[in-house]
Amino acid sequence: MKRIIPLVLLSLVVVFAYQAYWLVNLYHTQCRETEHDIQEAMRLSDYNEMILRIERLDEDTIQHGEVSVNAGFANTAPYVQSRTITTEQHGDSIIISMQQQEVKDTAAMQPSLHTDDINFLFGRKNAIQELASYFQQGLHAGLDVIHDPDFATYDSLLCDELQRLGLSIPYRLTYLHRGATTDSGYTYIDTLGIKNTTGYVPSARAKTYEYSYDLHDKWLYLLTTEPLEGIVLQQMAGILATSVCIMLILGFAFWYLIRTLLRQRTLEEMKDDFTNNITHELKTPIAVAYAANDALLNFDPGTDKEKRDRYLRICQEQLARLGGLVEQILSMSMERRKTFALHLTTFPVAEVITPLMEQHKLKADRPVTIDLHIEPPGLKVTADRTHFANIVSNLLDNAIKYSPGQAQIEVDVREEGGSFLLSVRDHGIGIAKEKQSHVFDKFYRVPTGNLHNVKGYGLGLFYVKTMVEKHGGTAGVESEPGRGSRFLIKLRTKDEE
Repeated sequence: MKRIIPLVLLSLVVVFAYQAYWLVNLYHTQCRETEHDIQEAMRLSDYNEMILRIERLDEDTIQHGEVSVNAGFANTAPYVQSRTITTEQHGDSIIISMQQQEVKDTAAMQPSLHTDDINFLFGRKNAIQELASYFQQGLHAGLDVIHDPDFATYDSLLCDELQRLGLSIPYRLTYLHRGATTDSGYTYIDTLGIKNTTGYVPSARAKTYEYSYDLHDKWLYLLTTEPLEGIVLQQMAGILATSVCIMLILGFAFWYLIRTLLRQRTLEEMKDDFTNNITHELKTPIAVAYAANDALLNFDPGTDKEKRDRYLRICQEQLARLGGLVEQILSMSMERRKTFALHLTTFPVAEVITPLMEQHKLKADRPVTIDLHIEPPGLKVTADRTHFANIVSNLLDNAIKYSPGQAQIEVDVREEGGSFLLSVRDHGIGIAKEKQSHVFDKFYRVPTGNLHNVKGYGLGLFYVKTMVEKHGGTAGVESEPGRGSRFLIKLRTKDEE
């Protein structure tokens, strides 16, 4: 036990610690993924805003002329080129004007990429996403020359994208332009637009996400919103609830295991006490019968008939007591087996109870008065005769043991409401109310205070309850400290069966 319990507790702590570590890591991962989703929502909203502008420009191309935007490589140098051709009609002549602008990336000044450089680029984890971002920035460079970004459209698209991701969060969106003077003496930031969720004012804990759509980070959107801990916890609600349930189940299982181990330990100690007690109980009748038999062998039976009969009665009583003890032990071992079976017969109650009363009066070490009332006279019961006799014997023995001084016992047998009722009442020390629910437990003995001459091993009443239940009946007790106890046995009649 000293090894098992610490090992079980250590295992439980390890499981709980690992579960907590896993949940914390999952929480941080979810936070990072949510932040990444916000950044991606800002990029996709920017892309969709450009698509809408291009669709508008296509309409303008059909109505007014040609608008084209090209991005790619020319002589191994990356470039973005935009061109517009508009037509205007004045009277009978048509004037065609063409505007063309070419924006070259600073990378054009660099040498062309070699194969190893390309392999390194595509070998990176986020290479494709970065490449798409570069193309998107290149399209911006060409498209923004023709038509400025529509901030209101971008805000609407961003709101829809956040809703699609399940991020119904209040936010503030700011459109900025960063620049510097010609001599770079100072830098400036122009606020080109602000959009707010109705009623939202960023708190001191608010977090800002930045997205720049040009190559030099001069044009950018800032999204300000509250920390995402609450949203992440809501997203993890199912996992958290499941984890808590698993922890509770594991905690209960480990607690039940430890409790079972402790009860097993207590049971082992009780079995040891039972073995010691039952050994003493078995040795006593054997020793007494042996002594009486030895006296008979060394005593002339013809000289004193009264003494001879007394020794023979002692032998008979002790052997009967020994047989009862053995029968109880065998019954306790057999009642758990499938082969255990009752041998039911119908017999008059008085035939069993009357001899038992006489036996208990003879073997008692104090005056005993037992009053028997049977209603109606000649009442019969259907039961296993041997076990029924042991049930009555245990109840009588228990009543005598817990009656200090002269024992006055009342045995009442009657048929009531189609059931057989057996009541054994004494006027002994009684049983406290809080202990009455345990009197039928195996190996349980009610504390007797200063009454030290009560011997036993806590098996008699357990045997009574077990056998009564095997007969399909019930066993109960009514008692008050100092006023005695009443044990009531109720069996089904043959007709009920």
